[in-house]
Parts: sequence; C-alpha cells; structure tokens
Amino acid sequence: MDTAPLLSLAGISLVYRALPALQDIDWQFDHGQQWACIGPNGSGKTSLARILSKQATHFSGELNRGDALQERSVAYVCFEQARALVERDKKLDDSEFRADASDPGTRVQDLILGGREADDAFLGWVERLRMGHILQRGLRYVSTGEMRKTLLLSAILAEPGLLILDNPLDGLDRAAQAELARIIDELLASGLPLLLLGRSLDGIPAGVTHLLVLAEGHVLASGPRREVTARADVQALMNPPLPPLGALPPVAERAYTLPTEGPLLELHRVGVRYGDTQVLEGVEWTFERGQHCCIAGPNGCGKTTLLSLITGDNHKAYGQDITLFGVRRGSGESVWDIKQKYGLLDTQLHLNFKQRMGVLEVVISGFFDSVGLYDDWGDHQRHLAQDWLQALGMGDFLRERFDALSFGLQRMVLLARAMVKSPAVLILDEPTLGLDSHHRALMLRAIDHIAEHSDTQVIFVSHSAGDTPLCINQFLTFEPEGDSYRVVCTTRD
Repeated sequence: MDTAPLLSLAGISLVYRALPALQDIDWQFDHGQQWACIGPNGSGKTSLARILSKQATHFSGELNRGDALQERSVAYVCFEQARALVERDKKLDDSEFRADASDPGTRVQDLILGGREADDAFLGWVERLRMGHILQRGLRYVSTGEMRKTLLLSAILAEPGLLILDNPLDGLDRAAQAELARIIDELLASGLPLLLLGRSLDGIPAGVTHLLVLAEGHVLASGPRREVTARADVQALMNPPLPPLGALPPVAERAYTLPTEGPLLELHRVGVRYGDTQVLEGVEWTFERGQHCCIAGPNGCGKTTLLSLITGDNHKAYGQDITLFGVRRGSGESVWDIKQKYGLLDTQLHLNFKQRMGVLEVVISGFFDSVGLYDDWGDHQRHLAQDWLQALGMGDFLRERFDALSFGLQRMVLLARAMVKSPAVLILDEPTLGLDSHHRALMLRAIDHIAEHSDTQVIFVSHSAGDTPLCINQFLTFEPEGDSYRVVCTTRD
C-alpha cells in the first residue's frame, strides 16, 4: 500500500493581479481521505484548485505529488470552465456560412469522449445520468444542469488521480441537485480521491472525512471533519454579523414618465417557439403596482426567454399581446425606451466587470448602463453612488478596487449599480448564485430594504421559490406538464 501522501503543500503562496490570493499554505492529502475545502467568497479556494490542476503555475512554495498524481491527471470541474467553452463556441460560430444556417458548435458527446470511442463505461454513465437525449446537442443549447453533468462525466471518464468539484450544486434546480448529490456520494464511496470546494459548512456530503478551511488566503483550520467543525473560530468565520444598512437616497431623476394607472407589465396568451421546440405557451402574467415577483422554475424551463420578452431583447415579442409600462409592444417604442426603466443584476453582468475599476466607478456606470465608464459624470452622480453604497452597508469599500473585493461583495456593489438610477423595475436573475451564506443573507436583506423603502418593484428569478426575499408577494412558477411547462401565477397578501 502507498504510504506517501497523495499530495502535499508546503509554504504555497500565490499573487494574482498584484494581490495575495494564497499565503503560506501547508496541507497534506493522504490516501483514503476525502476532503472539502471550505471558506467564504474570496478565501482562496479557486486559487488552490488552479494550482493543483496546473492551471496556475506562477506560485512559490513546494508542491509534491504522489505516484498516483504523477501518472494520472487532476480534473477540475467548475462554472468558469463551462462559461469558457460556451464563449469559445460563440466566437467560432459559422452559421452564416452554412447551408442550414445553424452551427451546433461542440457537441456534448464529443466533449465527453474527447476523441475516444464510446465504450460500455460511457454508455453506462449516460444511462445513469439520463443524458442520451442531449448527446448530439451543442454546448450552447443545454441547460446549466446538463452542462454540469457533461463536464462531470468528461472528468470521470478521464480516470483522474484527483477530481476537484467547485461548488457542484450551484445553479441547479432541486431535482438536478438531488441527482448530482447522489452521484457525488457514489464517487466519494468509490475510492476516487475528491476535493470539494464549498462556501458553507452546510450540505457537505457524509463521505467527506476531512476539512480544509481557508480565510483570506490563509489556512484557518485543517483536519478531521468533526474536529474542524467544532472549532469556534471556524463557526465565527462562516457566520459573521451583518453590517448595518443606511437610509435609501431619494429617487433619482428619471428620463421617462410612468403611466399613473394600470399594471407595469401585462402578457396575455404569450408563446415562443424555436423550430420544433415550444419554449413558452399560453403565458398569462399581470405585474401590478406594488407587487414583487419571484419567477421560479427548473433549468431550461423558459425563464430566460420570458425575461427577454419583457426587456426588449427578444423579437418574438412583436405581434403578441404584451404591454410594457402602458405601451403595447410594437407600437413604435425603442429598445432603449424599455431598457431605461429596468435595473439589472445577473451572473453574466458580474463576469463582464472583471476589470480594474474602482468600486465607485462601477456604481456610477449604472447611470449609463455601460460595462465600464465612458461618459462624463459629475458630483451629483458621485454623491448618489456613494449614498447607495452606504445604504446597502458597503460604505467601507468606497475607495476599493472592484476586482480586489470578494465575489460576494462585488455582487453587492453591482446591486448598488442597478439601483443608482432608481429603476421602475429591478430584475435580479439568480442574484444569490455563487454566494456563501453570509453574502446570501446580505443580498436578500438588501433587496427587502429596497422593496420597503423605494418605489422600485422587484422581479427575482430563481430555480426554486425557497431562497427568496421576504418582500415577494407574487409567484410566477414554471410547472412540468408533459414534455413542456405551464406557467402558473399566484399572489399572497
């Protein structure tokens, strides 16, 4: 039996964009152990995974790989990997030069097999994961849950010496989470060494024997699971107090006038079809004054398509019974006329802001709906941006660089950006996705603060109706019906 560790780290440090990401990490992963690396947003988990998977090579310290990792690879499955694959296919799309005007891009089966022949192991996993129906689809045309299973299966079939899963249940609906959790339990029991990255002590699979807890790039605790979870400093790290909120600034001057009566949004018998696929059918939704709506449903049900109809991004809104802010769609209004009434926060916007901007500049960019700050701005906009950061408990970060903040704090800055122009409707598309429990609580509390003390109405998009702000009083739920979904609207007092 191999008595040498699977891998060991001594004095590992990593600097990213002139900022320390990891500092003096000592850690040992022995054979027979199963580990989870836990820490809040910005603690260094992703940096550690990038070093172990050889994606980051400019680090100091000593990394020793055991014989198993000399002969076999380290597979790293993460959200960024999925996004990069989709973006690559978009750039290489040659639909306009094809006879069928359709480029599927990289197919699911091709990514999984990586040039290998389909064998019994592949076919067995495909059946277990119920993936047969998507094997010939392009990566751009599968749901978040299907993409996660695709990447996981690709990693498993590569027979790695270590499998790293970065928050594997993030962004999945409840059914997909339960399905993937069962697979992870089986992998943990199989003896394949796993390192799970997570932001919370909750929900760690029973098969995990050891915990590594990181805080601001340092090792706070490392060892057997029961010993680590019992430590007071670990509990304090994972459950910090929430900072106080401030008063909301007055409503910013708006370049439009809302109708004095009637609902803000109305959709009657709305349907959307792409080729042979019916995405939406017979949607009835009236978004009245004073309502805050949660749009909930599983991956791939049509939530994104519905949002694109009300934000002006989908041409299939024309010719349908859709009225936005008192104006029938297709009555001569421009897309800008529609978009200026919304504030938006979603994951794609967050990823687009990975640049060297100050926190204050990011918030001010919300006045111009730009990713970056290219227009002239003055003291009035600066003061209003400062007031919104103070109101959301972010006043201490006014002079910080945006990319120096943790992922969770960046998301809070982008919430201030979405609110700085006092939008009529605030659209929050999975705003808690990727957040640890502390930053999730910050976000939900801030949304309730906005709903209670401003005239902005909230549309909160989620995979389920469970993790929602208290202000929600309307639910638009996608419920399975045969091979598609029906949209059910309910309200509560």
